[in-house]
Amino acid sequence: MLGMTLETFTRLHVVISLIGIASGLIVVFGMMSGVRRDGWTTLFLWTTVLTSVTGFGFPVEHLLPSHKVGIISLIVLAVVFVARSRAHSGSWRWIYVIGSVLALYLNVFVLVVQLFQKVPTLTALAPTQSELPFQLAQLAVFALFVWFAVAATKRFRF
Repeated sequence: MLGMTLETFTRLHVVISLIGIASGLIVVFGMMSGVRRDGWTTLFLWTTVLTSVTGFGFPVEHLLPSHKVGIISLIVLAVVFVARSRAHSGSWRWIYVIGSVLALYLNVFVLVVQLFQKVPTLTALAPTQSELPFQLAQLAVFALFVWFAVAATKRFRF
């Protein structure tokens, strides 16, 4: 873990993740307003890559669902990086927008999972994460991100 204690590595991973989520929201809200935010986009994309990469640095004995989300995120991000460089033409614009929103959604999806695991009140509501409160929270997040994707695709021009 890069010569760090597990606690330090975990904190670093969380900070990177939260920076990725915050900058991603700024980027997506910009897209929904038809505004390019290049600096924020760079920060969002690279912190999201780092979030996925550092997620593989935790000591585990088998592939976890979070690793699968990380793999999917890295694939989506690879497509987003290509689409970003070509977004001024053809279908690359909407691929860039949808991919960016999807990458942010995956981070928020994991955030909700972590909140239900780590926050005692939420853990009590859904101890196995198969209970209705967890499902409703994830459904609300998914619906919100579908709306983000539709609005951003309609309004964003590269």
